[in-house]
Amino acid sequence: MLTISILGSGSFGCAIASVYNKFNFNITLWSHSAEEAQEIKINRENKRCLPGINIDSKINITSNISDVFDSDIIFIVVPSFAVRVTLNLIKNKIKPEAILVCLSKGFEESTLELLSDIIKEILPQNKFVILSGPSHAEEIAKEMTTTLVAASENIDTAIYIQKIFSTSFIRIYTNTDIVGVQIGAALKNIIALAIGICDGMNLGDNAKAALMTRGLSEISRLGVAAGANQKTFSGLSGLGDLIVTCTSLHSRNRRAGILIGRGQNTDSAISKIGMTVEGYSATKCAYNLSQKYNIELPIINEIYNILYKNKDPKKAFENLFSRPYKFE
Repeated sequence: MLTISILGSGSFGCAIASVYNKFNFNITLWSHSAEEAQEIKINRENKRCLPGINIDSKINITSNISDVFDSDIIFIVVPSFAVRVTLNLIKNKIKPEAILVCLSKGFEESTLELLSDIIKEILPQNKFVILSGPSHAEEIAKEMTTTLVAASENIDTAIYIQKIFSTSFIRIYTNTDIVGVQIGAALKNIIALAIGICDGMNLGDNAKAALMTRGLSEISRLGVAAGANQKTFSGLSGLGDLIVTCTSLHSRNRRAGILIGRGQNTDSAISKIGMTVEGYSATKCAYNLSQKYNIELPIINEIYNILYKNKDPKKAFENLFSRPYKFE
């Protein structure tokens, strides 16, 4: 029996634990918070992040990091800002043959590094996979049809994870473009914020279609500049993840954007969501990367101005639609 640990007891961590507990795995769910771990133990659910989804009594709930050291596979499902500190907790402690599966999305804000760079830096001996795609924890937990992509520099590792974790309702594809898969996953949250702001201002479906389409162009532009394969952005971690995040109210980023579009300030909107809004940090990172690569990202730049410079969303959208005419 494979021993699987899940680092992160938020919505996605709990969803994975709930789903794969029904298979032949020995599962440990780790929380950085002793209080949260105890609440999940008592309630057998995370009432704040994923209410109504049972965390079976067979699943070991812990805040003791040593409980994960003997794992065969370790899922990384903490917010992007917590990836480095979490990996340092298991550095030189886990088995060298343990495989890391990263579902966290975003950049490290202080370095602009992808999460794969942090994994390679801290745990160079371990093989890893980036698992991404159009997937809401709420739907995975209910065993609704979902497609994902497992990306790894080692295709055999990606295929191994594909075979182990594909189910009757989760279909996993493989890819070797870890840069493109991660950039698509991170930047779609920014466009979802833009879509939410558009909704909050009642700008209509035509405007949202424009933002999604041109947003995908910006994601691809930045991705290619960072070394990604452009084809990746027409796949699950690009277009697929963009669609689900921009169109669903499960999306924290879209919901935060709606509040901003209705006039709330950024801090208030994010606070009201009550969970990590990854698009906030990703916007700053993408803005800084656009400066590094000297590329033009009009939508992302305007979202940066709204979030970090208190620009009036109405003025920001006016600027987008009054830019010089171009050939598509």
